[in-house]
Amino acid sequence: MTDRPCNIVIIGGGHGQATICRGVKNLNDIHLTAVVTVADDGGSTGRLRRQFHIPAMGDIRNVMIALAESETMLGNLMDYRFEDPTGDETDISGHNLGNLILTAMTQQSGSFLEAVRTIGKVLRVKGDIIPATTQVISLYARMNDGVIVKGEANIPNMENHIREVFYDCEVKATPEAVSAILNADLIIYGIGSVYTSILPNVIIPEIKDALNQTHARRVYFCNAMTQPGETDGYSVEDHVQALLDHGAPVDAAVVAGDVIPPKILDRYKEQNSTNVPLRSQQHSYQIVRRELLCFDHDLVRHDPLKIQQAVEFLMER
Repeated sequence: MTDRPCNIVIIGGGHGQATICRGVKNLNDIHLTAVVTVADDGGSTGRLRRQFHIPAMGDIRNVMIALAESETMLGNLMDYRFEDPTGDETDISGHNLGNLILTAMTQQSGSFLEAVRTIGKVLRVKGDIIPATTQVISLYARMNDGVIVKGEANIPNMENHIREVFYDCEVKATPEAVSAILNADLIIYGIGSVYTSILPNVIIPEIKDALNQTHARRVYFCNAMTQPGETDGYSVEDHVQALLDHGAPVDAAVVAGDVIPPKILDRYKEQNSTNVPLRSQQHSYQIVRRELLCFDHDLVRHDPLKIQQAVEFLMER
C-alpha cells in the first residue's frame, strides 16, 4: 500500500470533459489533472484567438468552472455570455466573460499557461488544468473521399465520414501535460467529440508517446449518442477504433448501460443522432458497463455523480 494519492488525468475538451471533472473532483485521495485541447476555433473562442493570436480558451474555461471548489459568483460569471439584440457580434457581444478574463490575464502575464494557473488559483480549482499545447493551432480533417477540411468548427458540418484528423505544422506539447501522463495511475479519455475534443490532444506527438509509455490504465468513456457530421452510425467499437487508429492506447471502454426512453430516442433521431450500440462481445480491451446517464428536458446527459461512482469502481480495480 502507498499513502500517495491516485493520479488521474482526464484528456479531452468541451462540456463532456467538464462533466467528468465535476464528478471526479470530489473523490478522496486523488490528484486530478485535466489536459485540455486548445484547437477550438468557433464562437467567442475563435474570435479572440484570431484577434489576439492566443490559444483557444473556451474548453479550459469550461473545465475551470467544473473544477472550482464551490459554485461562487465569480465562477458563475465566468460562463456569462454578453448578448447583442442585433446579433452583430461586435465588440464584446457574443463573448464569454471568462474568455475575456483569460485573454486579459494572458496579455498581462505574457503567458497563456500562467494565466490559466492564476485564474485557477482565484477559483480555487481542485487539481491542475493544463493546455495540451500553448501554440495557436488549427485542426484539419481528411475525409473518406480525400477532401481536407480546416478548422474544428467546420469539421462536423461536412456530410462526409472522417478518416483522420491532423495538424499541418509541428506541434509541441506542454511539458506539464507530458509529465502528468507519464506519472498517472488512471487516464480517462472523454467524454466528448472523439475527433474534435479528444484526438486534438492525442495527435500531438509528445502526448501520443507519453500515452504509449505510461504505466497508467487508459480508459475511454464513450459517448451515449452519435454526433451528426462526426460519428454518424458509429458503434462503441468504431469510437475506440478511431482512438486506436490515431495512436491512443485503450485498455478499457466505459459504456452507458442505462435504458434511454423511446420518446427521447425518437427526438434525437429527428436530429440524425442515434444511441451508440455495442456490436460485439469480443474485444481486445475491457468493456465496463455502468449507469452513467440522466435525462433532463428530453436530453441525454452524463450525470456527474454516476461518473464519480464509475471512476471509483475503476480505481478499486
